[in-house]
Amino acid sequence: MVMGITDVDDKIIHRASEMNVSPASLANLYEEEFKQDMAALKVLPPTVYVRVTETIPQIISFIEGIIANGHAYSTAQGNVYFDLQSRGDKYGKLVGVVPGPLGEPVDSDKRHASDFALWKAAKPQEVFWASPWGKGRPGWHIECSTISSLVFGSQLDIHSGGVDLAFPHHENEIAQCEAFHQCKQWGNYFLHSGHLHVKGKEEKMSKSLKNYITIKDFLKTFSPDVFRLFCMRSSYRAAIDYSDGTMLEAKHLLLVVAAFVEDARAYMKGQLVCGPIRDDVLWERLCHTQEAVKAALADDFNTPAAVDAIMDLIHHGNRQLKARTKEPGGPRSPAVFGSIVSYIKQFFETVGISLADRQLVSEDSSRATLHSVVEELVRFRLKVRQFALATEAATREAGRQQLLDRRPLLEACDTLRQDLAAHGISIKEQHIHVGAAGSQDPRPQTRELRTSSTFCA
Repeated sequence: MVMGITDVDDKIIHRASEMNVSPASLANLYEEEFKQDMAALKVLPPTVYVRVTETIPQIISFIEGIIANGHAYSTAQGNVYFDLQSRGDKYGKLVGVVPGPLGEPVDSDKRHASDFALWKAAKPQEVFWASPWGKGRPGWHIECSTISSLVFGSQLDIHSGGVDLAFPHHENEIAQCEAFHQCKQWGNYFLHSGHLHVKGKEEKMSKSLKNYITIKDFLKTFSPDVFRLFCMRSSYRAAIDYSDGTMLEAKHLLLVVAAFVEDARAYMKGQLVCGPIRDDVLWERLCHTQEAVKAALADDFNTPAAVDAIMDLIHHGNRQLKARTKEPGGPRSPAVFGSIVSYIKQFFETVGISLADRQLVSEDSSRATLHSVVEELVRFRLKVRQFALATEAATREAGRQQLLDRRPLLEACDTLRQDLAAHGISIKEQHIHVGAAGSQDPRPQTRELRTSSTFCA
């Protein structure tokens, strides 16, 4: 995988001039911030980064090749343009319908209004490089064609980018590469991702519209795993609405997944007692889910359908685990739950989501402290509840009276659990059989399992 870094263009030059810094230093700053943000979101880096300013000689050679093949021309002003009429009806093969050309300045030196720049003559006080056509810099589209051709040659398997890049950027890349390589088809597949929208608005989230939230600020509230699941719940091609509500929905789903995995593991260890398990039903559901996920991902990476299939499997597994009894209920079936947990973990690990960590926000020290306080509170409640349920009395009647006397403690524990639930902290009581070898009390005891916690700013 190759990522091209545009480290010189009109916006960078204009912004660098405003800040009184060099375009190169400003571009390097943005590049490093981008890499840090991608790492924070757990996005794998490409195999190689290629920067425009490091490939100027190759870009010039690429332009010369297009001119030699009769698809571009230079002008007296030092510009080089791609001659779209030389493409005939091949132009527009990606988007189907090509919009008409925008109005051109009266002093334009193009032959045709729809021609686009391969090389731009330098303007006063702009960064430039020497070329056969004079001082200047590359046009926007040519840099990507050159970079991809340097690495992949005359054919590209997959090209990705935002939906707004399909035209004119990717359409122009196709024209340039097929003109240079003299091939019928340069790119085999183009994956265009939808924009992130502010919910309730049709405009995309962007710096220029001042309607954005930075990744660093976002990660103060939600984890990268939550963001990844949020994205997976929509097609990569579709616009996706961002709001606190949609993020909380993704967070809840991830907590459901983590809670199921925890319950299933408790069952496999003999710590969770439930009714007889219909393992034949669960094996069938697992097989069905594996086929459904494979079919969904083979259908243009249909991640919403894949996630739905996984959640349906979890639903069926939970139905079996929720049928709890006070005593062990027949033969246990750890194998099927082991296979289900293994498959679910593999699925989420494949898409970069970890189920090992509790799905909290990216914690600073104060949040980490709050997390520790909640842990201590839950442990204290557990000790109080265990004391309230313990019966050391010699006679059964005395034991009943002891439980009656301690009922206010149990009621206080239940009230605390309800109060914590209002803050997104869930505590489950599970019956755990502890009649192990050497135990003098074979009765099931009630212990507490804190399955999840959620802290919201």
